[in-house]
Order: sequence, then structure tokens, then C-alpha cells
Amino acid sequence: MIARDIENVLNKWCIDGQKPLLVTGARQIGKTYIIRSVLENNNIPYIEINFIEQPELIKVIDTAANTDDLMLRLSVASDKEIIEDKTVFFLDEVQECKELITKIKFLAEANRYRFILSGSLLGVELNDIRSTPVGYLDIVDMYPITLMEFFKALGIQTQIIDYLKQHYEDKTPIDEVVHKRMMEAFYLYLLIGGMPEAVQKYLDLNQVNAVTSVQEQIIRTYHRDFTKYEKRNKLQLREIYDAIPSELEEKNKRFYISHLSDKKEYDDYKNSFIWLKDAGVALPVYNIVEPVCPLKTSEKRNLFKLFMSDVGLLTSQYSPNVRIDILNREASINNGGLFENVVAQELVAKHFDVYYFNSKKYGELDFVIELDGKSLPIEVKSGKDYKRHSALNNVLSSDNYSITEAYVFCNDNLHRENNIIYMPIYMVALIENKKVPDGKYRVDLSDLKIHME
Repeated sequence: MIARDIENVLNKWCIDGQKPLLVTGARQIGKTYIIRSVLENNNIPYIEINFIEQPELIKVIDTAANTDDLMLRLSVASDKEIIEDKTVFFLDEVQECKELITKIKFLAEANRYRFILSGSLLGVELNDIRSTPVGYLDIVDMYPITLMEFFKALGIQTQIIDYLKQHYEDKTPIDEVVHKRMMEAFYLYLLIGGMPEAVQKYLDLNQVNAVTSVQEQIIRTYHRDFTKYEKRNKLQLREIYDAIPSELEEKNKRFYISHLSDKKEYDDYKNSFIWLKDAGVALPVYNIVEPVCPLKTSEKRNLFKLFMSDVGLLTSQYSPNVRIDILNREASINNGGLFENVVAQELVAKHFDVYYFNSKKYGELDFVIELDGKSLPIEVKSGKDYKRHSALNNVLSSDNYSITEAYVFCNDNLHRENNIIYMPIYMVALIENKKVPDGKYRVDLSDLKIHME
């Protein structure tokens, strides 16, 4: 079993969670598997219902007259014994049965059973759920296997991870032997990616090419989903999704609508881009007018880069020879788009709002995020000229922005030059906001008086 960070959230829920928990994310990222494993490891009796495998239950549940009737119908769907206050109902693929979310509220309020739900963000189904008052429901987003999860799956020891974390904090160079091995692991990730079935296939066989068929099948599944869940814009969805690899080969990685059609504009495709984002299969990175916190206030949604949710799915569309050249780090291969895709994946999985900045005056920054309350420019360089970054220099020297530090992710070892920190690309796995300690704040209004003349 590949260890996933979300296990910590699920284990905590098993111990003291009372609200229903909804785990969301794209298809094929391991939601069902990890939920089953955590429930079994915690010795929790559960009843699993999958609304794709058991579509006949959708109508049965939709027509339930009341809470008791719904409970009866759920119990009939399983041959397992239901133990009040112990049995957990695991309801999978709930986007197929939207009415269930509202009805679960009343079951949860009865405090007789607990519910854990899973759904794929396909179309607007779960958007409808998110837009309703759901204070009774906790929602956690799940993503493909991250870099750090991948490293651990390869067998990289905890002491090495701790060593990397310490050097990340101190901003000091990594031992060259460790750095070389970590770079090898990173380049392997470019080809294997983070889809659990693909990673497991590699771990079982130690053959890079063996995972390609798995990745291609996942992409075919996504294509089928475009048709199943979005009738009106299914051709647009596939057209956009299939264009991502070529768009990432562009010099500035920006997605150009004109490459799809010279007669249409962003508004003609807007809903399709949103659908792909909400389905979790594409990651848009929007332009900002200024790299100043809060970044969201200067967001421009009609200008964006579009990345795939998993770099392995991206490289699976390359020819076998190119994939081998990537692994061998051939100088003729431009890995810029792949590097940026990994950075986008990692930052999104860590719940950063990710942007890029472009200005005629300053130039273009690959990414900008808010780290510990400050604006952090990020440049991503896959070649040997990683110290050439005029836009970054311009922004750092500008009095308009007061930016004190920037990161450049590259192939080289970690080192600092003034306010620019050069980091090996695998260290993007270590970026995270420092936890803000919980604290209470009380406004003292005891001396507030109205003075009457």
C-alpha cells in the first residue's frame, strides 16, 4: 500500500469525527482504496455502496419518503449487519446521486451512524453540493500522489527526508551524493507521475514503459467522462484537454484560445475550462496584474496557463524515445513544461492559490504565491542557464513591490545569492505555509459609553 498524506485526516475522522466526511478529487487518484484501507486498519465495520456499480440504488434513495425510510433502503443494499453507533456507511461516487447529500444531513443529525462519502469532481454535480449550506458536512480534497509521497514509495528513508527539510529551512547545500539520487528520483517522477495505479505498476515491475498503458487508459477514461457528464461542450472539453501538451511547449507556456480557433474568444470556451478545473483533470494558473498581496485581488481569468493534473499523464503522450531521453536527461529535450507542471501540481496540492505575472515593463514570472503572508515569485528553470531571469531581477529591484525574496527551482544544488534562493527542483515538495497558532482575540468594549450632553 502506498502511504498517502490524507490518511492522517481519515484516521483522525475515524477516531473523533462526527460530521459526515466527503472526500473529493479526480478519477483514478485512489480515493476508494484509501478510504477502505483506513476503515479496515481502524477496525471499523462499514457498509460500502457505489452508485456507479449499483445505479439501481439511485432511484431507490431519491424516492425515500423520510429518514427512517432512507435508513431502511441503505441497509437493504448490504448483506452486512448494521451496528448502531459503530457501523460507518461508505457511499462512493456520490456525484451520481445528488439528492443523497441533502438527505444525509438528517441521518447525521440523528447521531445513529457515521457517513464517509467519496465523489469525483465531474461537471457541476459537486459544485451544486458546495454551493448549498453544508455546515453539517466536512469536505477534503484529494490529489494524485505528490512528490514527497512518491519519494517515500520509492523507499527514500525518513532520515533523508528530515535531512532535506533541515537544509530547506537553513537554505544550505545538499550533500552531492544525496542531491544526485534525489534528482534521479525526480526525473523518474516526470515519467511515472502520481496516479496510484501507475506508481504501483512501476513498484511491482521496475519498468518505466510498463506504466504507459495504465496512463493511456486513464486518459481514455477522462475522454469518456467528457461525453458522459457534459453533453453540450464535450467536443470542447476534449479539444482543450488534448491541446495542453502542445500549449506547454510554447515559450511562455500560456494557453492561447487562438490555437483552438481563430474565430472564438475566451468567453466561448469559459465554461469548458471551468469544467476541466472542477473535474480535477486540469490546473489553470491565472495571470495577476501585480505581484502584491493579496494576489487574488488582481487576478485576470481570461489569461492563464493550463497544466495537466498529473505530469505522468502529460509525458505518457510523448513518444517512447522522448520519454527515454527525458529519463536520461538528454540536453536536446526541453523539460521546461514538465518542470512547471510538477511545480503547479505540488503547489495546488498544498492548497496554494497559484498565479503567474506578466508585464511589458518587468517581464514574466513563472509563478507567484503567497508564502507566510508575503508575495513569493518563483522561476522554474530546466536548463543550465538557470541564472538568467531578467523578469525576476526587475521585480526584486522594484520599489513598487517590496519583494524581499524569490525562489528559482532548477537542476543545481541549493545555494543563495543575495535575495534569490536557487533550489533543486525536487525541493518544491517542501514548500508550505507555516502553521499559524490558534489564538483567541477579544475586543474589550467595557469602556464604551454614550456621553449625553
